[in-house]
Amino acid sequence: MGQTRRSQSWRQKLRRGAGAVAARLPTRRRSWRRATGGRSERVLRRLLLGLTLVVTLFVAWPASASGRHRAILDAILLVESGGRDDCPDGDGGKAIGPYQIHRVYWEDAVKHALAQGSVVVAPALGRGRDYQACRQRAYAEQVITAYMQKWVPEAWRRGDAEVIARTHNGGPQGARNHKTDGYWERVRRRLGGARAGT
Repeated sequence: MGQTRRSQSWRQKLRRGAGAVAARLPTRRRSWRRATGGRSERVLRRLLLGLTLVVTLFVAWPASASGRHRAILDAILLVESGGRDDCPDGDGGKAIGPYQIHRVYWEDAVKHALAQGSVVVAPALGRGRDYQACRQRAYAEQVITAYMQKWVPEAWRRGDAEVIARTHNGGPQGARNHKTDGYWERVRRRLGGARAGT
């Protein structure tokens, strides 16, 4: 019994000593509160908002269709529907909207956007939307953006008009398929004779 009592008091002393040392050491929580002046929740919200804004701008940049992308999309639009939003369905009813998007194209783009966790494109493509939304020009452009980012990301980043147009027309391997040559020629003429990737 004496040994048990002695070992308990030794253990208790160790706990008390460790507790006193631990109380003097700065903890992460204390350091964070000290660094933020007690406004940790507000600072954290601001950091998250700023990070969300940066990620949104980074992801949305290619989706904004500015500059080279805008010109390519406009040329594809002219070839596909003559620039009309209320165009008839193409390919025997299998392609819809001003960009004549097929269901499999749309499904591929949505799956890719959701898998990438895109904060701009994925929710717009996936939440409460269906294939019929491809009849809206802005939505169809988001679908094209996601599709190109999946299948030809480098060409999309560079604004390679030939690869983008041929992939839009012929699918993932469209850029290497000679059957898309005529389509590319029509898009190229709408671009004013611009060469691929320039």
